[in-house]
Amino acid sequence: RRFWGWLNAVFNKVDYDRIQAVGPDRAASEWLLRCGALVRYQGYQKWQQDYNGLPTGPLGKYKIEAINATDSCIMYRGFDYLDGLEHVTEIKLQKCIYIQDECLQRLSETKNLQKSLLQLQIISCGNVTDKGILALHKLTNLEYLYLSDLPGIRKKETTVRVLQQALPNLELELDLE
Repeated sequence: RRFWGWLNAVFNKVDYDRIQAVGPDRAASEWLLRCGALVRYQGYQKWQQDYNGLPTGPLGKYKIEAINATDSCIMYRGFDYLDGLEHVTEIKLQKCIYIQDECLQRLSETKNLQKSLLQLQIISCGNVTDKGILALHKLTNLEYLYLSDLPGIRKKETTVRVLQQALPNLELELDLE
């Protein structure tokens, strides 16, 4: 088990030279796929899931529009890859064992995501608490937030009220016990 944690940390190490060389969307695609997530590019319906099948073409041709991190090993350490992404409108974090409050805080502080992110789903991420959900208030353009199976959320009513006051246009869907 310790070996897998170490390997996942290696997969999440940010390669800033790679970001410079191939651009933020390609570098982030490589990171996400390496960690088991899927990406969908602007103008395409199909989810990219094969690292070896990443599309080639002119630099900057493929812009990440959606991220599905279900069962992936993405962790805080790799979140610098998100900084340069300007077109991400939806993110799904489901059964991500390394996602914690600091990740959601980092997500909400990412300037480009504050502008572009419209939909966010957080499902079965056991390390997420009220603090992480409250940090999402900086995602001012967020239109839809789905929260499900998050045992770390202890003050549901307070958290929901604060979030809805901060983001009055947010459609919040809850499936929490």
